[in-house]
Amino acid sequence: MSRIFTAQNFPFILAVVFIFFFGIMGIAPVSREVWVAEVIPVAGIFLLLCITFPLFRFSNISYGLMAVWLFWHTIGGHYTFAGVPFEWVTDLLGFERNHFDRIGHFAVGFYAYPIAELFVRRKLAGPIVTTLFALFTIMSVAAAYEIVEWQYAVIEGGKSGLEFLGSQGDVWDAQKDMLADTLGALATLILFWVFGKRWGSRG
Repeated sequence: MSRIFTAQNFPFILAVVFIFFFGIMGIAPVSREVWVAEVIPVAGIFLLLCITFPLFRFSNISYGLMAVWLFWHTIGGHYTFAGVPFEWVTDLLGFERNHFDRIGHFAVGFYAYPIAELFVRRKLAGPIVTTLFALFTIMSVAAAYEIVEWQYAVIEGGKSGLEFLGSQGDVWDAQKDMLADTLGALATLILFWVFGKRWGSRG
């Protein structure tokens, strides 16, 4: 058993756990239409990581960070982000809205870590360009996703459109979501440059 749970096998174990979790969260979601829309990017990222694994294996830290968003977004797809049972956090901190989606956006920023890791290990650029590219990539994805949310809400309309948009009545929701993505990227880029070598993220 100890031979299975090794650092070398971490990505495989994580993938198996995620597949099982994804299947469970796909059972009787609150809104099947919202679930389909939400899990498309999750499934796309997961399949991309599986396909590229033989070509480039990220560090376990990178896979762990990327998995946070995969799991978090899958939960949001099951309940809809505004409907996730997150009241205890809302009540504890005195929030007026469910911030489960904000944390999910912050987790999107975690993908800046593997982007930086790829650039460093492949020697594609120096520290400044690597940092800026990783940061701007996350910011671009954040902006693009807000546009997708907007268009889905317009095209789909009705309750499912509003649930997918998840603004919860906040007129600045899109801007705050993009800020959360950016802050997540900045936080993980700091982790990368401060602790990356110690954690084995650089080759």
